[in-house]
Amino acid sequence: MPLQSPGNDVAGTVTEIGPGVTAFAEGDEIFGQAVPRVLRAMAGATRPSLSTGSLAEYAVFEADTPLLTRRPPGLDVADAAALATTGLTARALVTTARPKRGETTLVVGATRGVGTALVPLLVAAGVRVVATATAADADLLRALGAEDTIGYTDACPRQVDVAFNLALPGDRLAGIAGAVRTGGRLFTITHPLPVRDRDDIDVEFVLDLDGRLGGMREVAELAASGALPVTIGRRYVLDEGPKACADFVREHTTGKLVVTV
Repeated sequence: MPLQSPGNDVAGTVTEIGPGVTAFAEGDEIFGQAVPRVLRAMAGATRPSLSTGSLAEYAVFEADTPLLTRRPPGLDVADAAALATTGLTARALVTTARPKRGETTLVVGATRGVGTALVPLLVAAGVRVVATATAADADLLRALGAEDTIGYTDACPRQVDVAFNLALPGDRLAGIAGAVRTGGRLFTITHPLPVRDRDDIDVEFVLDLDGRLGGMREVAELAASGALPVTIGRRYVLDEGPKACADFVREHTTGKLVVTV
């Protein structure tokens, strides 16, 4: 078995295909999301997207998955890599939440990859977005369309229609839930699975690793249309891969961290 490396997101060129592969050909420019095989338990149940890890010069990927697709000609390779997981997750959240025009949404954890992809999609749906942000990131969130920003230690607004948790552990959502009006909705992408503190709101954990709500092709279409902008906070070369991993864990990051070969 090939060596394993970290990394779920990828954008690059197909250099070789295995027996029976018809979805791609040598020379295709592709991008998408694939979980290293050692993390198989975290992958989808029906059509898992597996790899040897994308933080490498060469990697092996499963071809029969909706989480890999051809990269649109107008989408830069680094931008495509930055959009793989973030675009897929943001799109799944919007598809699940189905926000209505005129609603007010709260996005907690808006400055990282998923948040910077989710905010413009919500704005495009015609909703008012209130986003958490550091003072340094507030202008970025407003440029993405957020109507207002609040600090991480500020009191949450009240009576929002929909809240999205992208940062806090799933068992620490009482403060966010308290911001949601009766009959509203709260969506979270973090583990552990959420504990329901209120019976008068809907709480849902959203994770789509099977592409049930649309796969990477739909992300590519959104990116190509300009509806899904890319936010890259820092760039590294491959030799700096360990530093990129450490920075992701230890430091506040804005948007995505991208490692290029």
